[in-house]
Amino acid sequence: MVETLTGTNRSAGPSYRQLLDLDSKPVPDFLRIDSPLAPGPTRVPVERYYSKAFHNLEVEKIWSRTWQMACHLDDIPRIGDYSVYTIAHLSFLVVRTSETDVQAYVNACLHRGRLIREVDGKGARDLRCAFHGWAWNLDGSVHEIPCQWDFQYLQPGQAALPQVKVGIWHDFVFINPDPEAGSLRDHIGDLDRHFVSLPYEKRFKQAHVAKVLRCNWKAAQEAFMEAYHVVATHPQILAGIGDANSKYDAFVNYSRAISPGATPSPHLMGYPEMEPLPDASATKVRHPLSGSIYELRPDGLIHVSTRDGRTGVFRDDGSWVDGELGQADPNMCNWVGPHQLPSSDRAWDTRQTVRSDAPQEGCSPRASSAAWQREQLRPVIGDMVDTVCDAEFNDSIYFTLFPNLHPWGAFNRIVYRFRPNGDNPDESIMECMFFAPYSPDMERPPAAPIHWLGPDDDWVEAPELGMLAKVFDQDTYNLPQVQKGLKAMRQPYIQFGDYGETKIRHFHMRLNDWINRE
Repeated sequence: MVETLTGTNRSAGPSYRQLLDLDSKPVPDFLRIDSPLAPGPTRVPVERYYSKAFHNLEVEKIWSRTWQMACHLDDIPRIGDYSVYTIAHLSFLVVRTSETDVQAYVNACLHRGRLIREVDGKGARDLRCAFHGWAWNLDGSVHEIPCQWDFQYLQPGQAALPQVKVGIWHDFVFINPDPEAGSLRDHIGDLDRHFVSLPYEKRFKQAHVAKVLRCNWKAAQEAFMEAYHVVATHPQILAGIGDANSKYDAFVNYSRAISPGATPSPHLMGYPEMEPLPDASATKVRHPLSGSIYELRPDGLIHVSTRDGRTGVFRDDGSWVDGELGQADPNMCNWVGPHQLPSSDRAWDTRQTVRSDAPQEGCSPRASSAAWQREQLRPVIGDMVDTVCDAEFNDSIYFTLFPNLHPWGAFNRIVYRFRPNGDNPDESIMECMFFAPYSPDMERPPAAPIHWLGPDDDWVEAPELGMLAKVFDQDTYNLPQVQKGLKAMRQPYIQFGDYGETKIRHFHMRLNDWINRE
């Protein structure tokens, strides 16, 4: 790997603005907005990632006071449907109370404190505690208290369920436990301007996968807030992503990254062009930088051969088994390793459409890729695809809304949410949801149920994610090692790049703002 310095805040190769200037369609203004952060340095104390005291501070200052996405309207489509939202040791019950209204309550019985509901449910007529039968109407008012004569000290209205604030943005239901909090609209600001082409109201929840990770929630989400890691963690995609020339912007409560697609990584510059591997597959891949070939053997081990003829055999975590070659790329071993998706689920794109790798005659790869996707999406959303620029089809446009929601823009289906797993600062929950468009001629499809994976489960056990599951395997292979390394560091802080880690820097600035509030 070589650095490709240009004397500017990017690597060699075309800048994102130059790619937009070559677009075959008019480019919307929001893609050209520049809002960089001032240079750092940004250094964060390592103890923030494993300290129980700092976790407790986050519960007090963040989770008890900020707007956070609790569920989606697709999760509670009918009156009486409810969703349980937990964050750290806090629990809330989000309830559809009418065709148009949603309310949220503290999820604890006012008698002896039992959770009123442990899991999501449908069509409730009341909210009844399973311990002694205290029950509330959907609007939170008391429905029934068995042997109420024994609680004569309860005044009318004293036994209503405590409510928390509710707001809705593009069918996502947000809650805020702080009764003094400002509006959700103020928190979100002008984020709407980035979601015009295919707003979430015109999509349905196609998939929802949640996995427990052995790392702090901040470390987890930070791994998905930059493209800086692509060259080392996802080398197999370097031919199609301008990772080192991603564009980063920070606004008030949200940040944005745009990683250009259908264009090669600047990291490939200076390397000799290699002939395509004739028998390449999901289990046989050439490393685009070293040229080494990684191939899965029938016994589940990985055979690696270098360009100068050396060979070695490795496990899927990159550990050596045999041969003169002593080291291999663990992420490439992971990619071709024995945990694979069924062949029918090996689709590259995370959108509703499929990209073509064969450029049309006379077209650039970006224009050709976008043209292919337009035709795939035309039956679903009609001829409006003809007005959409190439960038919105090709590029990964990913946002972070403080503190933990990560919606992707344009036509990408991805939405992430990250949160602590209970009160354990060493564990977190990562959720990936797909929101796909559907034809206006059809009834809205039902929301996919959540599919839970444990910390030792492989992402490919959720084939509904397609090849993104394999990408996640590479990402989350790193994260437990990050958590261990944070505790092993002698240096008392970690540090972030001025530009390429803009989103993470912005997150920590907002985190500090909230932690330091009285």
